[in-house]
Amino acid sequence: MRARPAALIFILLTALIDIVGIGIIIPVLPGLVKSLAGSEVAGARTIGVLTAMYAVMQFICAPILGALSDRFGRRPVLLFALTGMGLDYLLLAFAPNLAWLFVGRVVAGITGASLTVANAYIADVSPPEERAKNFGLLGAMFGVGFILGPALGGLLGEYGLRVPFMVAAALTGLNVLYGLFVLPESLPASARGQALRRGDLNPLLPLRALGEYPILRSLALTFVLLGLAGQVIFSTWVLFTEGALRWTPAQNGVALAFFGLLTAGVQAGLIGPFLARFGERRTIMTGLVSSTLEFLVLSVARSGVLLYASLVVGALGGLANPAIQGLISKQVDETEQGRVQGAVTSLNSLVAVVGPILATNVYALGVGQGFPGAAFLMGALLSVAGTVLILGVLRRMPGTGPAQSVQGR
Repeated sequence: MRARPAALIFILLTALIDIVGIGIIIPVLPGLVKSLAGSEVAGARTIGVLTAMYAVMQFICAPILGALSDRFGRRPVLLFALTGMGLDYLLLAFAPNLAWLFVGRVVAGITGASLTVANAYIADVSPPEERAKNFGLLGAMFGVGFILGPALGGLLGEYGLRVPFMVAAALTGLNVLYGLFVLPESLPASARGQALRRGDLNPLLPLRALGEYPILRSLALTFVLLGLAGQVIFSTWVLFTEGALRWTPAQNGVALAFFGLLTAGVQAGLIGPFLARFGERRTIMTGLVSSTLEFLVLSVARSGVLLYASLVVGALGGLANPAIQGLISKQVDETEQGRVQGAVTSLNSLVAVVGPILATNVYALGVGQGFPGAAFLMGALLSVAGTVLILGVLRRMPGTGPAQSVQGR
């Protein structure tokens, strides 16, 4: 069986529109929150809570929506998720106060499984030998969406902070209509489960794998530290550039698109050759050292030149995570890959709950003390701690050189 081209094109376009909609609001959401909160410090803390609330709801509800898609099909769950996202954008566009923003983020978190369902859809319509290629195409759509979305959002933000949310809502509405009239169901009735089990709805269940594999036990704290560091940039970038450099949404949109382009280049063209030449250990360490340098530069950056320099260095940080994931996959039996990856994803989800609150509160504290780069300095310290831990793990593991990274175990 070969992949169904029409269905594949449909879901790739759906994912592209979805990601563009998400990317559009990135440059302007902090500004909207600050305007409703009344001050930069209050806005920073509120953004952290909003982001954490979204992550909590997604962590709780993602396994439920995944199980529902197995039971009732991908199409209805995907349409439900997209509809929830569209409602969130509308609430953000017209919210008169912070309470409505919280309602919108709760709705978005509950229904935020559209990308998970898209992955399942790809698996449904692709034979095993073509899945890796088609997942790559889906990843390319994400990359393109995160390049186009922030750039478009930054430009639209020049016409008003709420304009990008209206455009995002319109794009999502078109996506829902597209799905209603064009997108076919990918999961035949004969392949659907008969009933939901209690375990299918438990978001904590995948975390059991962390205690069953020595490699994950050793790396769990490393994932937490590096994940917390990553949340610093995700949560405070726009706050920092608007507060310390007085950047506009358009400037943020261009910078984020530039970073997306660099990251896509590293992911698509550099990881493979780097692994083949230097091996997993050096690739991982190069990525982690680059991330640490990015944080240090950002902590003292007071000009656009330094900020762009940090983005160039930080893009090389993208070398680390795929190499770590590949290293983990080599230590686990093929039949257990799904459980292990699920455990890592669950751990990252929990970090996404704590990280934004920690990062935005440290940023707010730094602003109050006249040091807006405080959160980035914290990110550097977390990155250093994670690097030291993973270096200890790598030293105890055989087969992380160039030859082994190509040949496997």
